[in-house]
Amino acid sequence: MATEASTTFSIGDVAVAVGMSVHALRFYEREGLLVGPIDRTAGGRRRYTQVDVDWLQICTKLRESGMPLAELHRFAALVRQGPGNESERLALLDDHRDRVNRQIRALEEAKEIIEWKTSIYRQHVQDGNAIGLWDPTSNPAPD
Repeated sequence: MATEASTTFSIGDVAVAVGMSVHALRFYEREGLLVGPIDRTAGGRRRYTQVDVDWLQICTKLRESGMPLAELHRFAALVRQGPGNESERLALLDDHRDRVNRQIRALEEAKEIIEWKTSIYRQHVQDGNAIGLWDPTSNPAPD
């Protein structure tokens, strides 16, 4: 990363800091997902600021949590517009948080079923009677 005295970071530094590839960073820039233009050196190399890094860390977490690109585009556009649309930003984030909470609940329910099922299999394997456990190819016993 750049030294403390420096106010800019290379694309490689930013990629490491936010856990993205250089290719992904360029994609974010092309897609207009950044809150401001990225400065360039006289040689054309990108120079990111701490604000850019902080924003990209937010974007990374929003994407990891399942925010669609269209919503991230909307959020970035609202931030770029500046003050006055905070209620729209809040609504967008509230909706996303609610969606994430629903996903978390669904995953917790799935995890409970998996834990229940693995405990059954584990017990049958330990007891030595797992052969044929829920075997759909076996013939059912006659009544």
